[in-house]
Order: sequence, then C-alpha cells, then structure tokens
Amino acid sequence: MSCVTAMTDADRQKLAVDFCGLSLATPLVLLSGCVGFGEEYTRVAGFSNHDTGAVCLKGTTLMPRLGNRPHRIAETPAGMLNAIGLQNPGTDYVVNTILPSLDFTETRFIANVSGSTVEEYAEVTRLFDDSPIDAIEINISCPNVKEGGVTFGNDPDMSARVVAACRAVTRKPLITKLSPNQTDIANNARRCIEAGTDAFAVINTLMGMAIDIERRMPVIGNNQGGLSGPAIKPVALLKVHQVYQVCRDHHIPIIGQGGVTSATDAIEFLIAGATSVGVGTALFYDPLVCNKINQGIVEYLDRHGLDSVRQLTGSLTLTAAANSPGAKA
Repeated sequence: MSCVTAMTDADRQKLAVDFCGLSLATPLVLLSGCVGFGEEYTRVAGFSNHDTGAVCLKGTTLMPRLGNRPHRIAETPAGMLNAIGLQNPGTDYVVNTILPSLDFTETRFIANVSGSTVEEYAEVTRLFDDSPIDAIEINISCPNVKEGGVTFGNDPDMSARVVAACRAVTRKPLITKLSPNQTDIANNARRCIEAGTDAFAVINTLMGMAIDIERRMPVIGNNQGGLSGPAIKPVALLKVHQVYQVCRDHHIPIIGQGGVTSATDAIEFLIAGATSVGVGTALFYDPLVCNKINQGIVEYLDRHGLDSVRQLTGSLTLTAAANSPGAKA
C-alpha cells in the first residue's frame, strides 16, 4: 500500500517542506543516477512517486554519452562502487522526449546538469530553463568522468564559475551538488552562495577502488568509482553539519544524502541541518523504502510532540566539552 493513501492529512502536513520556494510533499528526494529518468521504479508494484518530495533525473550532458567501460558497479562492505560515467541520451532528447512523458502531478522533478566545460554546464542549464523541470541540480562533483565533475567540484574558484554561469541563464532554483573529496567543503559552499546557488546537495559519492586479487587489477573498468551506501553516512552527516553552518544565515536549504536506508538515518540528516533527505543506493535492494522512511519520520514526530519535520532541521546540540579549549579530536 502506498504511504500516501495510508497516512492522514495531518501526517502529510507534518512531512511537507518548502525547498527553494517549491512545496515538497515529503522531505525525501530520490537521487540522480538511482532512478533513471523518473519512470523506472513506477513499474514496481507498490511504488509511487507520490511518496517522494522530488526525483532527481539522471545526469545529463549536452551531447549523448556512452559512459565508461565495464565493469561499472562493484558491491563493497556496507555499500557499492559505481563508475557509470554519465551515460545519457543528451539534453535535447531529455527535454523533448523524456520530460513530456513524466507526470508532474506526482512529484517535483529536478534536472541534473553535467559537463566538461563551464560553457557546457551553462548551455545545458539554459535548455532546461525552457522546460517544465522544477529545479536544476549542478553536478560539479562526479568522480567518474575524466574531465569536468570533480575537477570543478574540488576547486572553489571553478565551482563558483560554474554556478555563476548557470545562474546567468536560468531563474529556476539551482542546487549545487558538493563533493566530499575536498579540503574545505564549507569554504566551497560559501563561494557557491556568493555565485548564486539557491541550495546544496551534500554529499556526492566518495572516491574509492576495489581490487580483484586474482588478476591484481581494479574491479571497476574506470579503475576508480564513487562509493555510496551506509559506509559513507558518518562522513556525509559531518559534511552536512559543516555546510549548514554556512547556509543557516543565508536561508539556503540542503539535501542531505549519503547512506540513508531508514527513518533514523533520515532524521539524523535533518537534525544535522538538512531540509530534505536524499535516498539512493537503498532503492536498489528495497524499492519501497520511502514508505517506511515516511512512516518512521511521522512516528518520531508524534513521539517527540513535534508538529512538523521542519522543526528538526539544524536542531543538533553539540557537546560543550568538545568545543572547549584543549579538547582532543
């Protein structure tokens, strides 16, 4: 049974959030790369996009891309490595063929923009601006392509240039997807705010490798890939907390993501500073996990006497002793 039909109107009101002026039915966002272009999971019995606040479409470049050589996926302890390499049919096809087939009454749809140059990011953004897409996510942090992606995302100057170029060609909400593979994520966030981003997605995957010991070669054809799943959740929580310190005074919302598999995980990200919570890898082994997370959040709110999930955002209280002079890490 769909979570939407099982919940009362009061429950739905508790889950509703505002994200960059967009009303989201729940704080859950299905992450780019995990749900194709928004229709794949609708074929699963019991799944409904109504159970989500938004769906991030697969990363899209200006021209079609075939992606990386196989193998592209490898299971790891408490997670998985992927190096798909932004395989996609190109922006024109997505805008003119895929978007018209989506049901925008079900949920919000967010485009994911990628590129190899600042100019490509801007042109893809411009094309999506003239479409029904609700918001645009700038993927400046993909670890699986040889140019662009992490090259931009780990350099605050380049990150700001990409954001500014995209900001100049769209009025739609811009969400900048930040890489954890950088020295000072908070400083990068600050530069992106100055350049015009409206929100952040924190974090993208961590760079990793798996080795076939019999062949003494990497398992992934790209040699390295992006690590996702429960293994990265502690890192993601810290990065959300750090970025929230920059975003709080600017009223910049965050999609917290990285290893969310349960309501407890989602609530942790909200408390750390997220307004919305991304669900990705968990969908591969439990396509109906969003129902369970929504229900778990409502139960938590009821148990703690809270009226809205919005009351959780940034409610973390740090241990005073950890901030005192001389405290050890």
